[in-house]
Parts: sequence; C-alpha cells; structure tokens
Amino acid sequence: MHVVAEKNSLFIRRTHIILFFIILLTCVSRTGVRAECIGEHETMEVNGVSIYYEVAGEGLPVILLHGNGGSHRDLYMETSQLLDAGYKVYAVDSRGQGQSSDAPEYHYVDMADDVYELIKAWGLEKPALYGWSDGGIIGLLVEIRHPGTLGILAVSGANTDPEGLRNSFLWPARLFAGSSGSLTDMIVNEPHITEEELAGIDIPVLVTAGDDDIIKEEHTEMIAESIPDAELMILSGESHGSYIAGSEKMGEILIQFFDENGYKYE
Repeated sequence: MHVVAEKNSLFIRRTHIILFFIILLTCVSRTGVRAECIGEHETMEVNGVSIYYEVAGEGLPVILLHGNGGSHRDLYMETSQLLDAGYKVYAVDSRGQGQSSDAPEYHYVDMADDVYELIKAWGLEKPALYGWSDGGIIGLLVEIRHPGTLGILAVSGANTDPEGLRNSFLWPARLFAGSSGSLTDMIVNEPHITEEELAGIDIPVLVTAGDDDIIKEEHTEMIAESIPDAELMILSGESHGSYIAGSEKMGEILIQFFDENGYKYE
C-alpha cells in the first residue's frame, strides 16, 4: 500500500510538472528566432550583470521588455510595427535570459533597477515602456522605485502579487520551484507591489490582459483601478500571449495608446 501511494504521488507530481511546462509554453509562445538583429546590438554592464539589447529607429524611444524565460525576440512583431510607425525601439534581454548574463539569483526589483540604469546610460528623458508578463511587472517597478523615469507605460499580463496568478498556473509552478533565487522561484514568491504604490504612478498607463489569461481578471482590474486614470483593456478570446507573440494586435493597441496620449512626433 505504501509503495502504491508513493508511485501515485510521483505520478501526480510528474503530471503537475508536465502541465506547468505545457502552460508555460502556451503562455510564452515564440515568434521564431531570427538570425539578424533589428539594428545595433550592444551589451552593457549594470548592477553586476551584462545586459544585451538591440536598438533601431530614429523617433521617440520605446523600451520593450519580454516575459519570464524569453528574450527580446518574443516581441519582434511589436518591434517591427513600432519601427514602421516612426519610433526608436530599445529591445532588452532581462538578466539571466536571452543573451544577457546570469545572476546568482533573480528578483524583479533588481531587473527594474537594471532598466533604470540602462535608461540613464542611454540618456533617455521620460521614454515609453511596454512590458509583457514579467516585463510588465518590471515596468511598474521602474516607475514605483524611480518616479518620473518613464513618460508613458503599457503592461500586459502583469501581476503585483503571486496570488494574482490563476491557481491552474501557480500551483504547478510552486511544485516545480524550489531552486532558491531561480526564475521560477521568482514567479511563485514575487512581486509584492501594494495598491498604495500603484496609486503613486503619475503617468499615462495602459493595462491589458486576455480573458483567458493566467492572471486573474479581478487582479488585472485591481491594477488598473489602483493607478490614477489608467486605461484597462481585457481582450476577448485571448490568452496570456496570443495577442502579443506573433500577433499584430498588441502593436496596433500600443501605437493607438501612444497616439491618444500625445506620445508621437507631430
């Protein structure tokens, strides 16, 4: 009986881990690896890590941040659309992901400080930032930790606490976590952004999610309601990444949001 119970427990654990990978791959679908860069590609040493980024275009700056375990290539469609619309795009690989160097452990606040240091080094004044998933969390933290750094912000599928994730994603992730400081460990233990901190964000903000997102819909609504005058968009029939990776929808939404808030060349 004890042996059967152990086998059943092992089977359940393996099933949960497989389910977690399926969910993760579904949520963070790839646009496909491209051999060429979008423009210039550089690395910069900030906060003890080497951050890889690509930059192209000549207009107003837009920083793009990908999700957990991804890279700047996941937002290739948005990059192309923004370049066509006349913006200058800075596409960043977060620490420990893409072509950026590893770190001993991973925390959202460190990634936000990496972006802040990049913005200072680039000499940008109140740039736009778009972040998907973890990138959205990082974008919120950039403005919370360094108020006035950004001029306009858009986030998709972001959460301010692990409890904002649907249990169908969070529970398998917790089973798979356990390597202290890993990227998966970060998902299940962070962030912890308060409504009061969100209320201090004083720039135009767009908050989006799919109605079949891994983020609870009421949690997305809370984020938008906590940020003064933030715009909320829940996309019908969309998941965590279906309207972002390889889709033209998010790029069109971004360009319209920037346009409506005067972030464009006249």
